[in-house]
Amino acid sequence: MAPTGTLRSRPSPVAAAAAVAAAGTRGTSLGRGRVQLRNGLLAQWQDRNAAATLPHAVREIRRAGNLENFRRLVEPDGTGYRGRYPFLDTDVYKTLEGAAYEIARGAAGEDVVSFYAEAVDLIERAQAPDGYLGTYFQGPDAPKAPWSDLAWGHELYNLGHLVQAAVAARRQLGDDRLLAVARRFADLVVRRFGDDGEAGYCGHPEVEMALVELSRETGEAAYLRQAELFVRRRGSGAITHTVFPPEYFQDAVPLTELDSVTGHAVRMMYLAAGATDVAAETGDAELLDRLVHLWEDMVRTKLYLTGGLGSRHSDEAIGDRYELPAERSYSETCAAIGLMQWAWRLFLLTGRADVLDVYERVLYNAYAVGLSADGTAFFYDNPLQRRPDHSQRSGAESGGELLRRSWFGCPCCPPNVVRWMAQLQDHVAVATDRSLTLALLTGAEISSPALDVVVETDYPWGTSVTVRVTRADAEPTTLAIRVPAAAREPVALVNGAAAGTGPADGWVVLERRWRPGDVVTLSFEMPVTVVGSHPYLDATRGSYALVRGPVVYCVEQQDSPAAVDDLVLRPHELLAQRPTPRRVAPADSQDPLGPGEHDVVEAMLAVAAPPSAELYPEVTEVTATGATAAGAAAADRKVTFIPYFLWGNRDVGAMRVWLRGS
Repeated sequence: MAPTGTLRSRPSPVAAAAAVAAAGTRGTSLGRGRVQLRNGLLAQWQDRNAAATLPHAVREIRRAGNLENFRRLVEPDGTGYRGRYPFLDTDVYKTLEGAAYEIARGAAGEDVVSFYAEAVDLIERAQAPDGYLGTYFQGPDAPKAPWSDLAWGHELYNLGHLVQAAVAARRQLGDDRLLAVARRFADLVVRRFGDDGEAGYCGHPEVEMALVELSRETGEAAYLRQAELFVRRRGSGAITHTVFPPEYFQDAVPLTELDSVTGHAVRMMYLAAGATDVAAETGDAELLDRLVHLWEDMVRTKLYLTGGLGSRHSDEAIGDRYELPAERSYSETCAAIGLMQWAWRLFLLTGRADVLDVYERVLYNAYAVGLSADGTAFFYDNPLQRRPDHSQRSGAESGGELLRRSWFGCPCCPPNVVRWMAQLQDHVAVATDRSLTLALLTGAEISSPALDVVVETDYPWGTSVTVRVTRADAEPTTLAIRVPAAAREPVALVNGAAAGTGPADGWVVLERRWRPGDVVTLSFEMPVTVVGSHPYLDATRGSYALVRGPVVYCVEQQDSPAAVDDLVLRPHELLAQRPTPRRVAPADSQDPLGPGEHDVVEAMLAVAAPPSAELYPEVTEVTATGATAAGAAAADRKVTFIPYFLWGNRDVGAMRVWLRGS
């Protein structure tokens, strides 16, 4: 069937529920229609997503033949399955999820609308009579029978992304067609793997959080029960482990006995997010306690400064505690998205502001760096250092291609970026009938049951937030604003007057009878800080990095007067300089780092004298700070630090987040 270019009975956008419709400690997430991003970095990113990244993803998916895998099942032409992996259906599903948001926002072009119409039609027609849908396992030339390889088949993983696309289509567009397909597939899964069925589960978690959301959307308890079964069965060893050991699949012990996040990083994050959903809906205190333990251990011992997760290229896995090599950081972009999915759910369940601080660190660094400034090229893995002679392509392929790539043979990250950008507004605010909580600081117009506000801020560059009330109920309402952990000396004013007690546990909480025209201002200092690393973290021991609020900085060779490997950061001197950010616009540079303004930091650093030619020279003298005499500095030079998420947009060159210190 040829694409029509328009939606069949094109649904009207609705004031949609958010992607996660959980009733949390501080309320329910406000989605598109309730939250509209305005005049800030997140709004710029979302506009770029609609204008560049989503159309690019549609073109690449068409080129790669993902839609043809569905078409060959309903319009046989003798061609085989296109692609190497059994989970390529999810590229379509994730892109559809993002497309539903952008179509509803009125930001999608005709190419995206046409793709949505064609893809939904093919998906509907490709589904088997019993509800099964997996193009790798369907058709006369299928290399394996359905359900014959739970460890690597990804059939339930495919279902998870289908469900999330279907829920988005219904909530954003009022379009139930994908939901009907997803429910038929989910019903088949319940019959096959439910309480009275096979005690199996997917080698790649993802379906768990999708089934919980499907239960929330439809009211069907069987989907929640199936998600709970999948979470509880993991660790039983019921799936066949090949290539990698049980730990890779988080299948060595039950989740409630797991001591630390482990194995394939994306799998671990999706499992934790789904398990948090299950805990939220079932009230399972034991499961929640274990998830909180895993979160806190991860943040203390296994998370990169950028919020990246996963230090091992061989199996895309989380390493040991403190195993965080900068140049070998894998930190897959999908793992960053999975970590934010878990963080948001954990925040909803606990109300903890510190969880959102981690969310922001991931958002502005490990996630944002995965996309080029023009929105059409991607990192799969995200190192914190690039050496001068490094010529490997992103994604571990050999060769000398430019840093980011337009697409991958395993393109899980690009459409994941698309859908997350499209739903950024779903993770800004939560509300109850009598409260509004601003979880992320960004420019936005927000409508909640009791209070409508306009938020104006230049965060993460700026250090003030203004909240203007545009509508309020007559009854008292609570307005809570998160105060970032990096904020120094925060001050909250209401209509210019001091607003009661100061922040507590990361929140400014104001309760009063609000009136249209009331203005709340939150101001704070957010200086550039120098950070070191834990002494157990061998890879960066004795090194330092610059951070400001949630933004991590790095040095690219283009901005350094000397080789970045020769730069020496002397923290006591840098602190005495008190470097301040400088606003940079694209016109300020001959090598612009993409559209939009951002802050850079300039500081005087030492340039070390040439080191010994020996790889392991003898130490003959040790200074009071532990530096050898051979490391003495030869000169001081001004060096420009740029936000880490902007590196890799110019000519290929060396880069460092961590610089050696003296």
